[in-house]
Amino acid sequence: MAHIALVAPSLRSVTSASTTDWAQRIRALAAEKDAVILAHNYQVPEIQDVAHHVGDSLALSRIAATVPESTIIFCGVHFMAETAKILSYDKTIIIPDERAGCSLAETITADQLRAWKAEHPGAVVVSYVNTTAAVKAETDICCTSSNAVDVVKSIPVDRPVLFCPDQFLGAHVQRQLKRDNMHIWMGECHVHAGINGAELKAMVAAEPDAELFVHPECGCATSAMYLASEGVVPAERTHILSTGGMLEAARTTTARKVLVATETGMLHQLRKVNVTTEFQAVNRAAVCKYMKMITPEKLEHSLLHGTDIVDVPRDIADKARLSVERMIAIGTPSRIGE
Repeated sequence: MAHIALVAPSLRSVTSASTTDWAQRIRALAAEKDAVILAHNYQVPEIQDVAHHVGDSLALSRIAATVPESTIIFCGVHFMAETAKILSYDKTIIIPDERAGCSLAETITADQLRAWKAEHPGAVVVSYVNTTAAVKAETDICCTSSNAVDVVKSIPVDRPVLFCPDQFLGAHVQRQLKRDNMHIWMGECHVHAGINGAELKAMVAAEPDAELFVHPECGCATSAMYLASEGVVPAERTHILSTGGMLEAARTTTARKVLVATETGMLHQLRKVNVTTEFQAVNRAAVCKYMKMITPEKLEHSLLHGTDIVDVPRDIADKARLSVERMIAIGTPSRIGE
């Protein structure tokens, strides 16, 4: 579907009163269109502030499966909107810019996963939710960074696990569970991979009293665990957390400063829930260009004109739904693979 460019000025160049007027207009349009706006934690602040729900991939998946509105405007990247369609197939799913992709999701295709499965018959496939609908259709159970350990723990220990596509999250799960029958796909998010251990060590040296919030997708997650075990960084102040976990930790921390290793959009939510702690990015350049493609102007255009609609073929959606529903239900007594 062709993208229609807008000529409206950026909200960053107008007054706060205009921003308030815009937010009210967006909420009124959403009510008129029977639409709910979901936004990921990495979206620009204006989008986060106007959305009905803001969260990580797991929280937004759960919300998408249960909202009563007939239309979901998903302010995130394309695989997230696909997941919403999988879970709420009869609803209209719109992403304000269909070009908002994901470098991590592009590191594995359905054909590659099928070939990998053929090499490991009997293995249970665990796919990070940052994957296409076609990959999810070849998956036994999805996971997010907030429940990846619990998902793999739910699989009988004698069953091999194929974990894709994020190598850093996979390594984190393997470290936590000490599971030697995990095979990990060597994919990565280009933004998180760029947050490295050398940067982390330098930041800690400069801020020895700061707490560390590290997303397990980061290239520095392995380094953070190693540096903590060696006493280079304080183990008691080093936390490997999903974005949702960071938000919960931010609400209760009493630290003067927290160094945050994830995409910089997360800082907005952290600062909103805790105004007394200073939250600082480990890498200020950790900005996902795809997440930032959803602008206020594009959100308004999508509400006015119903673009860009996200669709998933029915057969793919039906196959993918079970893996996503298993992810959402994780924590129940049932165990995958038994």
